[in-house]
Amino acid sequence: MTTAPIPGEPAPSTWRARIVVVSDGVADGSREDRGGPALRAALESAGAVVEAVVTTSDGVEAVAETLLAQCAGFDGLVVTTGGTGFGPRDLTPEGTRRVIDREAPGLAEAMRLVNPLGRLSRGIAGSLGGTLVLNVPGSPKGAVECLGAVVDVVPHAISLLAGHRPH
Repeated sequence: MTTAPIPGEPAPSTWRARIVVVSDGVADGSREDRGGPALRAALESAGAVVEAVVTTSDGVEAVAETLLAQCAGFDGLVVTTGGTGFGPRDLTPEGTRRVIDREAPGLAEAMRLVNPLGRLSRGIAGSLGGTLVLNVPGSPKGAVECLGAVVDVVPHAISLLAGHRPH
């Protein structure tokens, strides 16, 4: 996966990313994280420098607090993996919505279109300060597919959040 430059804007050679794994099982050590490593590989192949991979429990408060901590003073992309489905503890979108400044529905819609199961995703996208936040599924395949649907515009979005204007 490569990142195509936006016409009229220089292509950044690298950009910064962080991954938040949302899973009770991974957080308590009873389950292995497979989504985080898959996302890391996809992000790095797209030109991102992955600065952190953190884990949090499911739930609105846990997600909101972790996002606030990961986005504080950070300009880049934060991708959450997990908690976007219909399970009773799948509350990543609610935690994300609690802290973001603005939603980016076009990104979430594009991610849902990558395969038929995408229609079951409740993930959202939006900005928090200079950070773009994306919710992707917990499955490695779904996470990478959803990221792949929007990664080409992520550097441009980060640039706009930093206050740069297209030429």
